[in-house]
Amino acid sequence: MIAPSVLSADFGNLARDIDMLNRSACDWIHCDIMDGNFVPNISFGFPVLEAVAKVATKPLDVHLMIENPDRYVTRFRDAGADWLSIHWENNRHHDRVINQIRESGMHPGIVLNPGTPVEVLMDLMGLVDYVLLMSVNPGFGGQKFIENTYAKVNRLAHLRMEQGHRFLIQVDGGVSAANASKLYEAGADVLVAGNAVFASPDPMAVIKHLKEA
Repeated sequence: MIAPSVLSADFGNLARDIDMLNRSACDWIHCDIMDGNFVPNISFGFPVLEAVAKVATKPLDVHLMIENPDRYVTRFRDAGADWLSIHWENNRHHDRVINQIRESGMHPGIVLNPGTPVEVLMDLMGLVDYVLLMSVNPGFGGQKFIENTYAKVNRLAHLRMEQGHRFLIQVDGGVSAANASKLYEAGADVLVAGNAVFASPDPMAVIKHLKEA
């Protein structure tokens, strides 16, 4: 599955780019929400997400890189989120917020930064519908892919199998045609791609190629 990241879209022609994603072979539309506190960057908030939701015909996958995500769960649902993920590193009450997301009618996910081992999720794996592994340090698009991600995806995939869970494994950061097949082979189910898609002269062809990698 492929989830192109809106963070790399042309915000001056956002409706055009979302319409392209609607017509493409992508599965989800990935939206990165940054507040300038948890990560050193600010992306966009509810008005832009609502604008995307009005045009999008694919599910919106919203990745929260913000302080106190529990305060905004229902706001993101109302803004159009279908899948909502929070960072393990930015929350002391993971199970409570995960349950809050599910009770609000969305699919809950949890995100790990590159330096956080997958083993911290042992008590949470049965609660989430997906785990997002960051393959760059969060906060900015266009970063170089961290090679250790393959081994990390593989460890998580083995833990999933051993524990009998069914959550999806998503990877975000530096994803391209050069590493997509290796990520799938390691156990990834969903790839988030930003620059690889939107910097291409033929984004729809890139999406198709990534899905078939």
